[in-house]
Amino acid sequence: MNKLRLLLGDQLNSNHSWFTKVDENVIYCMFEMRQETDYVTHHIQKVVGFFAAMRAFAKELEKANHKVIYLKINDPKNSQQLTQNLQNIFDEFQIENFEYQEPDEYRLDKQLSDFCKEINIKSKVFSTEHFYTEREDLATFFSGKKQFLMENFYREMRKKHHILMVSKQPEGGIWNYDKSNRKKWNQEVLIPPAKSFDNDVSRIVEEIKNAEIKTIGNFYAKYFEYPINRAQSLEQLDYFCEHLLIHFGDYQDAMHSDTVFLFHSKLSFAMNTKMISPKEIIEKVLQTYREKSAEIDISQVEGFIRQIIGWREYMRGMYWMLMPTYKSENFLDNQTKLPDFFWTGNTKMNCVKNAVKNSLDNGYAHHIQRLMITGNFALLTQIHPDEIDAWYLGIYIDAIEWVQLPNTRGMSQFADGGKIATKPYISSGSYIQKMSNYCNSCSYNYKEKTTKNACPFNSLYWNFLDEKRTQLASNFRMKMMYSLLNKMPASEMAAIQEKAHHIINHLDEY
Repeated sequence: MNKLRLLLGDQLNSNHSWFTKVDENVIYCMFEMRQETDYVTHHIQKVVGFFAAMRAFAKELEKANHKVIYLKINDPKNSQQLTQNLQNIFDEFQIENFEYQEPDEYRLDKQLSDFCKEINIKSKVFSTEHFYTEREDLATFFSGKKQFLMENFYREMRKKHHILMVSKQPEGGIWNYDKSNRKKWNQEVLIPPAKSFDNDVSRIVEEIKNAEIKTIGNFYAKYFEYPINRAQSLEQLDYFCEHLLIHFGDYQDAMHSDTVFLFHSKLSFAMNTKMISPKEIIEKVLQTYREKSAEIDISQVEGFIRQIIGWREYMRGMYWMLMPTYKSENFLDNQTKLPDFFWTGNTKMNCVKNAVKNSLDNGYAHHIQRLMITGNFALLTQIHPDEIDAWYLGIYIDAIEWVQLPNTRGMSQFADGGKIATKPYISSGSYIQKMSNYCNSCSYNYKEKTTKNACPFNSLYWNFLDEKRTQLASNFRMKMMYSLLNKMPASEMAAIQEKAHHIINHLDEY
């Protein structure tokens, strides 16, 4: 009896129960497809990274004596469409059973679900055995509630899995050390060199070029520096725990023009492709903390763990709870087109320039650069959520829709009206100055609102509050800002509006 098992590009979990024994009647299949490279324009490093990790995983399976059908991007047998490739294998190998793991993207989940209703062979769906939670857990947790507060879910996760807990109380006495995670990095603490790997991907780059796949971003070297297999992922985790965890929490929100990664782990690509699991990451972090508790403060550890069992699991649950209508929400009715400098980095705003350049050069920017620089600017200039979604989904190597969409449309752009974030994450130039060195060498002055050299974020901020008054003025977390806005002299507000409208209408001049 021939059984076919599908593995998607983000299902590279070598510890999955599927692989505990070799079955001669089971064939595994993996495909590099135009269906996946073309549904949004991806960063060249993202496409390279996925192909490299998929190929490495296929080789691991073959080395363990599993049967594998792997179709590369330019393989003549590759139809470039998922279900057609599957059907072709069904026919060629007389497949009698088809199995697949739950896709993490709604798009693929629906495609495979619809396909299985049409075929005349038995099909079965399995868990990816990766997350702490199942898809529906969050909907169950928030059933009957009007607000979906991440903090409530996070605390429940801590209790359920007994992470940083002493009996039923949080270790250290408080649940959340976010207030300790907002230090500006002024080069007073040395950052160890970023861990990187010499993965020669020159052949893959050439194959992508030959396939004429449209990509964005830059890739100057022949080496892909992020982990592409489980062994490298574990090395990256060890490096983070040994050298970076000690200061992670302090500077997790900091930004600086001299460094790309600061004390961040560089594990998101490995984790989102499932080469390494959130559980083993947290276990290693906790082990390091226990062994070095005299050196590592709990605030460093809690800040990291919150990102994984808090935000990561929460975002996945919200995605499955709110899709598919979530993808079209535009609560603030934003309509502006994304400016060209999001694709080039050619802007006089030093903060945006740095964040975009990091993204184009590395397929990476950390969460505050994404939220409070590019995301903040997109929201203040009222970019259409579809445009900013496509940019975020394409440009980051760790971006898969289940995690990108709720982070972007929800937390960053407030397009869901507050289902994920309790208020819009917006700021004027003062926040950027507080958390980075970007303002020091910028063409604009972060202290000014309406002069020729005034920081664009300032007028945009107050104009946004004024223009979105109908949707936001009743938000209890916005009361103070609207109180300040209401006290602003009419002449000053008029000058702010004029400045902001000029920026929005001439974005690529800034």
